[in-house]
Amino acid sequence: MRIWIDGYEANVEQRLGSSQVAYELLRHLEENDQINDYTVLLPNPPLEDLPRERAGWKYRILKPEKFWTRIALPLALYSAKDKPDIFFSPTHYIPRFSPASVKKIVTVFDLSFLHFPETFLKKDLYKLKNWTKFSVENADYIITISQFSKEDICKEYKVPKEKITVAYPGYDREQFRIQNSEFRIKTVKKKYKIESNYIIYIGTLQPRKNLIRLIEAFARTEDQIQLVIVGKTEGEGKEGWMYEEILKTPQSLGIENRVKFLGFVPIKNLPLLLAGAQAFILPSLWEGFGIPVVEAMASGVPVVVSNVSSLPEVVGKAGLLVDPYSVDQIEQAIRIVTTDNKLCQKYSKAGIIQARKFSWSKMARSVLKVFEKVTLKV
Repeated sequence: MRIWIDGYEANVEQRLGSSQVAYELLRHLEENDQINDYTVLLPNPPLEDLPRERAGWKYRILKPEKFWTRIALPLALYSAKDKPDIFFSPTHYIPRFSPASVKKIVTVFDLSFLHFPETFLKKDLYKLKNWTKFSVENADYIITISQFSKEDICKEYKVPKEKITVAYPGYDREQFRIQNSEFRIKTVKKKYKIESNYIIYIGTLQPRKNLIRLIEAFARTEDQIQLVIVGKTEGEGKEGWMYEEILKTPQSLGIENRVKFLGFVPIKNLPLLLAGAQAFILPSLWEGFGIPVVEAMASGVPVVVSNVSSLPEVVGKAGLLVDPYSVDQIEQAIRIVTTDNKLCQKYSKAGIIQARKFSWSKMARSVLKVFEKVTLKV
């Protein structure tokens, strides 16, 4: 098969969410498939950590970057002498126009923008609603990242379930594991000026993550613990949005000395920050999957997550589930994971086992099966 892949989001330095999935899929497709012929389409030269070119794995630079899906990708597809059998987008959008002979596969992570439109910027919301709808309706096949998201896509867009495959994301097994060096953990805590026991949140700073209720619940707990929030803020890229109220909440509650906003944390420090935490918490209103949850479980850190969307599916019985709309429940969960050592040990062991169900190689193999299925269709 000749396979073209949209590598736009994979070719960024700081990868979170969809860009992390796109990057890992490129790496593991290259590693797992030495048979098919791949061309990865990029707006700029590939970064050093992307797979090296070889026979069957090439990069192609397209312009203009600004009109990527509307001009650059369609122009490349129509002008190609040897057209691909498959065009694969590891993100929400397929080219606006493409030859009928090319099978199009799109990845849709979740439909939070339909259920919580008020938590998105207007310009982003328009694009997500209209371009995702176009992609779902015009793709030959859809990949998504949880059974929950599959059911939601089927319901919202009236897509037959046979047209969608669930390919769960993975995590970096070398980085996220039990850390045996207390010295390295203490060094990282010192670097970020964390001076006491703490619970940790990792993710974007946006309303859907429910951080204001988390901070309100945390304010009711004992002074001896801190809340560490890892995620991009102003001046660090587009990932965080509508976060001003989140940043102001600790001060309004008089706990600004107990809540630490660390911004973006490099991957080399993240596993150690996780390992030093008493618990990981994600009280999100909606998640397509939640990679940081799996990273926390793999690190042996007890997890507290919402009882909605895909999170119960990801965590199974290996963590505490809370109603994300209940500040009381979030508070109670924080108290449990910071005081009940026996229960925390139970969740720690269960989390390590649960995390093993997910891997990037497994995701890449699921995507490869979709490629084969689509090209076999008459």
